[in-house]
Amino acid sequence: MTIKIGAVGLGRLGFQHASNLRYSIPNVELVALCDMNEEKLNKTAKDWAIPNAYTDFGAMIKNRELDAIAITSPSPLHAEQIAQALDNGLHVFCEKPLGTTVEECKIAEEAVAKHPDLVFMLGFMRRYDPSYAYARKMVFEGKIGKPILFRGYSQDPETAISGAIAYAGHSGGQFIDMAVHDIDLARWFMGSDPKTIFAIGGCYAHPEFAEFKDGDNVSALMHLQNGSMAFLFAGRTAPHGYNVETEIVGTKGTLRIASVPQKNMVEILDEHGVRKECSQDFIERFGDAYRNEMNEFIACVKEGRKPEVTVYDGTKCTEIAYKCKEAFENNELVRM
Repeated sequence: MTIKIGAVGLGRLGFQHASNLRYSIPNVELVALCDMNEEKLNKTAKDWAIPNAYTDFGAMIKNRELDAIAITSPSPLHAEQIAQALDNGLHVFCEKPLGTTVEECKIAEEAVAKHPDLVFMLGFMRRYDPSYAYARKMVFEGKIGKPILFRGYSQDPETAISGAIAYAGHSGGQFIDMAVHDIDLARWFMGSDPKTIFAIGGCYAHPEFAEFKDGDNVSALMHLQNGSMAFLFAGRTAPHGYNVETEIVGTKGTLRIASVPQKNMVEILDEHGVRKECSQDFIERFGDAYRNEMNEFIACVKEGRKPEVTVYDGTKCTEIAYKCKEAFENNELVRM
């Protein structure tokens, strides 16, 4: 059984998802592309021999040849496009965040609930990274005792700052755009949601973010309902490259994932000393995870089952991210 799928959005990640669907995911035929950039759309469709190219999402989802859709459009469009695709009988994979407001998330929730026969999956890809999956298995097998602290760092390189500034107006802010992955991991590893949140940060290098009541580096400390703790840091100014680092501290041990960021296992010995290169973007670091999550989505469609990541995970992460933003903006403790 071959799943015929369309992909909307050909930005950095959207292009990667579409490329994976075209060349790397078995049992899939990429039959349609959609993007507002007509020049890039037509060139990609021609290069990849994709028969259908659209600049109108509404027209794309009416293509009766499609079984499913992969949404990697700008974040404010996600919820409405999810609802439209499901209403047209399509299974839906959607990149994070579910919505840039809780109200948008509720639109998606209602659409998913209305179509229980269809598969919906949200792209929290770190759950599908082999290292994270292995670490969570160890936590739930009790290998580190009772988990008491989650620490997550997400840093983009300074070299990508121009794109972050250009996107700041409709990103939803640093917590929803970037730290939402760490929020999801904290819930996933610790098995609990926060009850109180305190957040701080600022525009330490790029005052442009202040226009949107955001920072270029922000952090949050959470007290979870089960008594455990979570600390998140999200930054835009890493000089060394893309850096995602995670630690789970338990009563009998500690797990660290990528505590020293590195591109691969190669060590370079030269006039600068002994060093390792770092990944420079999220696609390079999480390439396997993006393929794994899309394989899981296609498997769910073929097997008629639902993925572990649900629409409600998306809503909860957005709620928490906005509570972080509220705490950051008002410099006060916020209760969930």
